[in-house]
Amino acid sequence: MQLGMKMASPRIGVRLAACLLNISEGRKRDVVEKVAKAALCQDNGQEHPQITVLNVFSDYDYNRSVITIAAPVDKLDGVISACTEAFQSIDMAAHVGIHPCLGAVDLVPIYPLSNVGVQECGTVARNIAEHLSLCVPGCSIFLFGQADLPNRQSLVQRRKQLNWFNRRVLSAARVVADVGSAPTSRYGLTGVGASPYVMNCNVTVDTQDLGTAKKIARSIRGSSAGGLKGVQSMAFRHNGQIEIACNVESFDDPGNPLATYEGSEYVSYCILGKTYYYVSPQIIEASIKKLARDHGINTVGAALVGFTPEECMRCAAYALTKGVGEFWRIRDGVFM
Repeated sequence: MQLGMKMASPRIGVRLAACLLNISEGRKRDVVEKVAKAALCQDNGQEHPQITVLNVFSDYDYNRSVITIAAPVDKLDGVISACTEAFQSIDMAAHVGIHPCLGAVDLVPIYPLSNVGVQECGTVARNIAEHLSLCVPGCSIFLFGQADLPNRQSLVQRRKQLNWFNRRVLSAARVVADVGSAPTSRYGLTGVGASPYVMNCNVTVDTQDLGTAKKIARSIRGSSAGGLKGVQSMAFRHNGQIEIACNVESFDDPGNPLATYEGSEYVSYCILGKTYYYVSPQIIEASIKKLARDHGINTVGAALVGFTPEECMRCAAYALTKGVGEFWRIRDGVFM
């Protein structure tokens, strides 16, 4: 963030949501920027006044980019334009990268930021999926979270069903799309859904021992005994070292008293009277650092891909109030 920038809170009643669009291109900067700009462009070619692109993060080894798009929840049609541009520009059949992926547009998650519920975001996500299938004949979509009715299966559950974690080559014969047609080699398979906010936090460990790094990644997962709730993690070779990549889910847990999470490693925030929690990036880095040290390994850095939920909300409110569509241009370290 630029020094001296005063961030705003959303005006009362403004209902903001964000899409952290994941596309399978991180090496061609011109392509990534075309996709980001497409989110802002109206049919008349003018910039949409109620949509902002907050961040563009690209990784060469992963060959993947995350584009953060924010708008009032009923104005997120720019996501469809961005996806359409990505489908036109990215050939999944030619994709090479170390990060698992299934589609040219790999993931379209919709997250509530302020004054909007996750169920409504699910409705928006389903509408986006239907419009995409019309705008891009041949695209194939699976739904997750609040968009996956009636089961509301999580993204992790749907990815396991599709074997996302184990392969990058999709067998169309084994997949029945929720929306659109059977997967093609060019477009692949796209996940569209909605859930409470999910951050991406990556920690680099100074080792070539992938087996040990995978043990560390397993230890911090929320599914492991003693792990961090809401954290999913994988280990990848990256820039000559190994990166432990973490998805950090926000969650509400009415089964436990608030004191279970407040004042500990969990950060809380509130939307529409509901309290959500997530593990702070600092705690994730500290936990990985301790586990790495137990194996005689050092950590050499950590990166938050984009924003925490509160930061995303404040940046969106500022950008939309000031009419800054290309907000990512005034952020440091856009392409890392």
